[in-house]
Amino acid sequence: MTRPLTERELELIQLYARCRLGLSPQAFYSKWGVSHETIAAICARSPVTVHRWFLQGQDYRAPSASDLRHLALMDFMLEHFETMPPELLQMLCPGIPFGEPSSSGEEST
Repeated sequence: MTRPLTERELELIQLYARCRLGLSPQAFYSKWGVSHETIAAICARSPVTVHRWFLQGQDYRAPSASDLRHLALMDFMLEHFETMPPELLQMLCPGIPFGEPSSSGEEST
């Protein structure tokens, strides 16, 4: 059963709808030094698509607003990961064991 939204929740929805959070692939790449494959994984795109975001001329393809938002959110998480409560990380990414050793046997930092 659904519940009606409160006035405060409706205001939050309006704020979010007007939010233009985004980071270009070029800015993300230069800040974090990641590969095109890593950017593709973040945005759930093929490496070929990401490669076209970095081209000029007729083969260039612009990333979508959703792609820019994914990169901005990943940038935020990279910047604030160490100070984010594990409960928040679990809410954002359910089922991912944050703070436990990775599958490669290395400790997460």
